[in-house]
Amino acid sequence: MAKRQDTDLQVTSQHIPAILQKMQEVLDLHALVSITDANDRIVHVNDNLCAISGYAREELVGQHHRILLADVQPAAFFESIYRALYAGQVWQGDICNRSKRGDRFWVRTTIVPVPDAQGKFEYFICIRTDITESMRQQRMLEEAQRLGRLGYWELDLLNRKLTWSDEIYRIFEIDAAQFGASYEAFLNLIHPEDRALVADSYERSVLERSDYAIEHRLLFPDGRIKWVSEHGHTDYDAEGKPLTSMGTVQDISERKEAEEQLRISAIAFETQEAIMVTDTEPRIISVNRSFERLTGYSTAEAIGRNPNILQSGKHDKAFYRALWSDLLTKDAWSGEMWDRRKDGTLYPKWVTMSAVRSVDGEVTHYVAIFMDISERKRAEEEIHRLAFFDTLTGLPNRRLLTDRLQQALAGSQRSGGYGALMFMDMDNFKVLNDTRGHDMGDLLLVQVAQRLQRCVRESDTVARLGGDEFVVILHELGDAPMQAASQAEMLAEKIVEELGLPYQLKGLEHHASVSLGVCLYHGHDASLEELLKRADTAMYQAKQSGRNMVRFFERAMQVAVEARALLEGRLRHALARDELELYYQAQVGADGRIGGAEVLLRWFNAEQGFISPAEFIPIAEDSGLILSIGAWVLESACAQLQQWAQQPALRHLSLSVNVSARQFRQPGFVTLMAQTLRRFGIQPEMLKLELTESLVLADVDDTIAKMGALRALGVRFSMDDFGTGYSSLSYLKRLPLDQLKIDQSFVRELESDSSDEVIVRTIIDMARNFGLNVIAEGVETAAQRDILRRNGCLDYQGYLFSKPLPLQDFQALLYASSTIL
Repeated sequence: MAKRQDTDLQVTSQHIPAILQKMQEVLDLHALVSITDANDRIVHVNDNLCAISGYAREELVGQHHRILLADVQPAAFFESIYRALYAGQVWQGDICNRSKRGDRFWVRTTIVPVPDAQGKFEYFICIRTDITESMRQQRMLEEAQRLGRLGYWELDLLNRKLTWSDEIYRIFEIDAAQFGASYEAFLNLIHPEDRALVADSYERSVLERSDYAIEHRLLFPDGRIKWVSEHGHTDYDAEGKPLTSMGTVQDISERKEAEEQLRISAIAFETQEAIMVTDTEPRIISVNRSFERLTGYSTAEAIGRNPNILQSGKHDKAFYRALWSDLLTKDAWSGEMWDRRKDGTLYPKWVTMSAVRSVDGEVTHYVAIFMDISERKRAEEEIHRLAFFDTLTGLPNRRLLTDRLQQALAGSQRSGGYGALMFMDMDNFKVLNDTRGHDMGDLLLVQVAQRLQRCVRESDTVARLGGDEFVVILHELGDAPMQAASQAEMLAEKIVEELGLPYQLKGLEHHASVSLGVCLYHGHDASLEELLKRADTAMYQAKQSGRNMVRFFERAMQVAVEARALLEGRLRHALARDELELYYQAQVGADGRIGGAEVLLRWFNAEQGFISPAEFIPIAEDSGLILSIGAWVLESACAQLQQWAQQPALRHLSLSVNVSARQFRQPGFVTLMAQTLRRFGIQPEMLKLELTESLVLADVDDTIAKMGALRALGVRFSMDDFGTGYSSLSYLKRLPLDQLKIDQSFVRELESDSSDEVIVRTIIDMARNFGLNVIAEGVETAAQRDILRRNGCLDYQGYLFSKPLPLQDFQALLYASSTIL
């Protein structure tokens, strides 16, 4: 089977950079992006994630993703995520992350698994949105009065005796039995930063005879801090001398924490997320500035209105019933919904709603926190497109094709009907890429995709597998196989006709054709992989039959393909095992003298015996083996010319060597030829390279440049199979040719078809006008030779003179050549 490269959005080493560049263009600037591999190692992070986490990109890439995780979620939470991802599902939820500094931040997270062509999950794309502030806003602002417990103290200034109540021992966490009412114990617990303030406040109250009031911190050995409030006063004697100080101590830590939370909440209320507070009617009673910015409603316009002013109309009653059911029974609901702005535009948002209950358990308010997720939705859609659609044509790629084909087989199984799978490949597409550039090739593929979509029904699927290969899935073609085959054939012929029409590529009219293979499917009679293999086999048969045609799958095709694969495997070892040999077919002048030969490749395999060049040469071309084999042929020919050059009777002989298009087009071919000629030290004019018309015309400018460089070295050229093409005449004067070889198809009927003689005479006259030599191949009878000679062709090649011979037999023929007339 012909080998292909899979160009799906597989996140392989060659395809990952393209995916990252596209994500950078479409993701919201506030999104935090990372990609991990199947081993949970980070392979990519964007700048936003680096900024919020405090890590440099180099510190994250290569690390396990747990480097970003806080320790507040249980292991079971992450196990549930893995189960979803490895089931091929996109996971969404909230995760607590940890920065390099150690502080936590909450992110609303979407994780997309990206499988490779075999369905293994190779990468995981994670898109996060920072929701730390919105999480804080979910905590309702609570006001609480604490009936505090007071500790009492008294200081006898005359006797320096301090008395504490039990509550003070509790607040200061001091063992009364061990320390007593120790003033030093009190001082040691005061926070070092507050000690001077406490001492100054007390001394000032004594000097000024004013009440003592201060709030300060206590610092405990384990690092804990308490806030306390102290109030007191001092009694004096008649002379103003202080006698006794007394006062109270109250633990106000909870109040301080509540004040801090209130302060934070007040700031958090004005965050980027929109906040709306309603009563139970419900009526809007409070909104923040982000609400105004997001919805277009001012605070004055929103207060007192029903929240349904934001409804988009895209959700049915069942949606809202489910929402209120969760809110009333669970006190919370979160999810995605569509809203309408004041100007009428719709947008998607992520909402978290919470019910606020009084101390009696009654619902008093509802709080909704929401944000616009339009950019995130666009990013998710783009990621989905990159994962399941071809970026060039917009068609489903191999991954989505697999899913669609599985669905088609399941549908066929249920209905009992037949469907068809078409596999097609553009003929000679590589020539367009090589001669006009890949951008022109891409333009052609886009137009091919558009034409294919016009040919099929909406229910059918057109996909691009990669390169110039396309697949079409046809559904519901009937309950009988002949009926289904008939419908598939009609559509296939329509596709071949449509794709054969001229294309306009940047003002250039280009002609292309397609080879198309078809196989039927019926339920699960064959696996998905087997169906693709069958359709591919049929397509290959179409190419082998001459291209630009349709072929249906037959089991004989599969046998032929397997035999071809076996032959290719053996051909890969033919050179190493010395199984290839050059044969020589004499090229004879009008005087009967052998002036040279064409070298022809032969292969004798130990397992299969003699294998025809018609079988193995196309395989060598398709597999690329022709490069190494062609190089061996050229070297062997030069080595033989070197040997003949040392024998006076044979040094006049030249050799003609066929050069394949793939060999001629390879980079460095001219350099390789120059090195080979220098290594063997032969006269370059004794080597003649035979090029076909199709090779020459594929890229005339490149061909002329290479031929010119080789001609400068002394190498000669012959155009093989001349006259079988259709446009060579217009370029003939530009090509540095030495010889035209008349194709044997014109020689074969010379004796019986006068039109062939006219064609031969025309070729000979034209060659004479261009100063070119002419040789005819396939000369098998003396009559054919005589007609050629009468029309001016004086060099011949064919069975009349000699069949292709091994070297030893050819050299024996050389010494007897004087007898050949």
